[in-house]
Amino acid sequence: MTMALEAPVAARLNTPRGGLATIAELLPRIIFAIYMILFFTYLFLPLAVMTAATFNTSKFPTVTPWLGTTLQWFEALWADQAMWKALRLSALIGVCVIAIALPIGTAAALFLTSLEGRARTFFYAVMVSPLLTPGVAIGIATLILWRQAGVGGGLWLIILAQSSFIAAYVMLMVTARLQRFDRTLEEAALGLGASRWMVFRRILLPYLKPSLLAAMLIAFLQSFENYNTTLFVRGTETPLTVFIATKVRTGLTPAVNALGLILIVLTIVAAVALELSKRSRAVRPA
Repeated sequence: MTMALEAPVAARLNTPRGGLATIAELLPRIIFAIYMILFFTYLFLPLAVMTAATFNTSKFPTVTPWLGTTLQWFEALWADQAMWKALRLSALIGVCVIAIALPIGTAAALFLTSLEGRARTFFYAVMVSPLLTPGVAIGIATLILWRQAGVGGGLWLIILAQSSFIAAYVMLMVTARLQRFDRTLEEAALGLGASRWMVFRRILLPYLKPSLLAAMLIAFLQSFENYNTTLFVRGTETPLTVFIATKVRTGLTPAVNALGLILIVLTIVAAVALELSKRSRAVRPA
């Protein structure tokens, strides 16, 4: 019985029309698989090369020719106090940018979602415009503006310049969260006698917590890797991006690759820990 049913199917597949139908069904999957392979190769191959170059004895960050396996560049990184100083400075700038951009971006999102019609469209365009402005222009404009007030380049000007456009990222992320917020919760709380501050602290802030945490992370990363804006307002300070760019001109060693590898490992560990924490919280109520 089974063989009798399989025979017509096999015969239909052997016909030209059946073969074309099978190819038409498989072709999108094949194209998608090839695309994904190329995409992840393009994404991760530079990281793999950078990681491999960390363990090459060559004085230049390269994998060809392979001169031998070594851990000396981790020792060189540990001894490079200038690089650690640049790293600490970039981390400090990132934390300060979060402290400024997060409240400004959150306030902008709350203001934007309270508007309607053309006013909302106009202010949205104004608030997003820093993201569309080249970083070089932001750096030069910030430097010229604050020099008129007698403030030269340095740490605080880096923080102000970066916050001017990173706050827009925070605004976009908080706005996306607020668009799904049920405003009747606010109205009910106000109707029961709660103050505006209590409504914000007890209802709105807990609701915005996921987007605020994500915005903090984005703000820190955007600050940490920024180069164009920072270059014009840094004064005598040397954050990590500027330090590495200077090293490229004067002579780059695989010690920078070692630092990059450490940052990648820390990122993966943090991501895994966060995912495990989420799963444990999801299982705990049950």
